[in-house]
Amino acid sequence: MRLDDEQESSHFEVQDGRGGGGGFGGGLGMLLPLIGSRFGCGGIVVALIIMIVMGMNPLSLIGGGGGGQPVQTQRPATTELTDIQRTSLKVLGSTERRWDEIFRAEGQSYPPPTLVFYSQNGQSGCGAAQAAMGPFYCPADQRIYIDTDFFKEMETRFNAPGDFPIGYIIAHEVGHHIQTITGEADRIRRAQQRASEAEGNALQVKMELQADCYAGVWAARDTNLMEAGDLEEGVRAAEAIGDDTLQKAAGRRPVPESFTHGSSAQRMAWLRKGLSTGDPAQCDTFNGSL
Repeated sequence: MRLDDEQESSHFEVQDGRGGGGGFGGGLGMLLPLIGSRFGCGGIVVALIIMIVMGMNPLSLIGGGGGGQPVQTQRPATTELTDIQRTSLKVLGSTERRWDEIFRAEGQSYPPPTLVFYSQNGQSGCGAAQAAMGPFYCPADQRIYIDTDFFKEMETRFNAPGDFPIGYIIAHEVGHHIQTITGEADRIRRAQQRASEAEGNALQVKMELQADCYAGVWAARDTNLMEAGDLEEGVRAAEAIGDDTLQKAAGRRPVPESFTHGSSAQRMAWLRKGLSTGDPAQCDTFNGSL
């Protein structure tokens, strides 16, 4: 990506949760009931699969101890941030400008999300944040949470190197922010409450694929951003984090009814659709086939 001329977003925080407790009381274990309530058992299965793929022991979730040290939130100068953090803020700044243009064209204002960096352990408005969860968006506080070591995992474990996967992941989470501020996310969550587990998972897949398409829309509209090879990097990243690919990597047979993010083929297809059209109206995953 060509980011040299991009302005870094000022909407960020850094959390220091090093030394904080894991276990069922303070880490991902605390979030399993939340994941289950939103995504059903399939969501819990995917969360555990991600832990296994990333070399973590799921049994640690029922290990002792909650609590841990409190998380401290800071706003350091950008010159004190790592290269990956500054790249992330340039991507976020780019998404702010592109989505602001889209919203203004509709006579609306765009309230950007805040990007929160944490290391190993953090705290969100949706509960504890832990590296095994990967990047996520919390609608309760409209923040995106990222353990920046995840991008190293993308390169080493998921074979998705390059800088465009950073842009794709952040723009995907911004896509969930778009769903929240437009009311789409609330509409789908209400539908999930009335649905069976399989139906709820299918709705969640459509939410995730729409966020993939929105990520493509952002990249398509930033005409100075894309370099040769960026499209291939993005597609490779989408393929690497498809539910079927993650389940196979964990030695499991893919079970489509348990998918909560979509297959690799679906994720690649909707990212490409956003990239080829640059039109958020083309990202309607809720009508027609996927």
